[in-house]
Amino acid sequence: MLQVANFNSFYGSSHILHDLTFEARSGEILTVLGRNGVGKTTLLRSIMGLTDSTTGLLEFDGRDLAGEPTHKRARAGIAYVPQGREIIPDFSVRENILMGRFAASDSEKGGGIPEIVGTLFPYLGENLDRPGGLLSGGQQQQLAIARALAQQPKMILLDEPTEGIQPNIVEMIEKTIQDLNSKYGLTILLVEQNVAFSRRASHRFVMLENGRAVAEGRADELTDDIVRRHMAI
Repeated sequence: MLQVANFNSFYGSSHILHDLTFEARSGEILTVLGRNGVGKTTLLRSIMGLTDSTTGLLEFDGRDLAGEPTHKRARAGIAYVPQGREIIPDFSVRENILMGRFAASDSEKGGGIPEIVGTLFPYLGENLDRPGGLLSGGQQQQLAIARALAQQPKMILLDEPTEGIQPNIVEMIEKTIQDLNSKYGLTILLVEQNVAFSRRASHRFVMLENGRAVAEGRADELTDDIVRRHMAI
């Protein structure tokens, strides 16, 4: 579904990603791992066209996205849940979710809140008029995912969705990610530091170090040795 080859990304003159090549296949969870600062978030932002410049192949669902603006990448079917969630605190839950409609393809625009949101996140469905800024961190993460789902995407990019979340909500977020993939068929590109969850949920992984892919394979090939060499501090 997503093809990346010889891919480089830059912030100004700073070269962050170096000749990355990998594939996120349709219907799978691909996890991107690595220490802080190795380029994981930059990778997701680059896919969405949010860095200064890129070179190399970036193809989604057979469509060349290189040079396309961010809104066209979103309308092609890619949704992005950024690190830190970035909800609008003064907007209601309903308004935050419906913001995702603006990024939908022309055929998916309009309409209300998708049924999947109430199914996955009953609290949000019961508190649509509550200001987003009054939600807990875990509830805001649910809201950010719900906003992405309102886009009716084919693929979701999730940047450390369990970071800073209370433990009882982490388990629910993890189950939601797995359900989005297994029950609803969404392809997911996941940036995560939780190795145990990555092994449980992912089909495959890519390990980054200094902006380069240094290991990749099936989730069951994510050995303790790979984790020690590339993630231990």
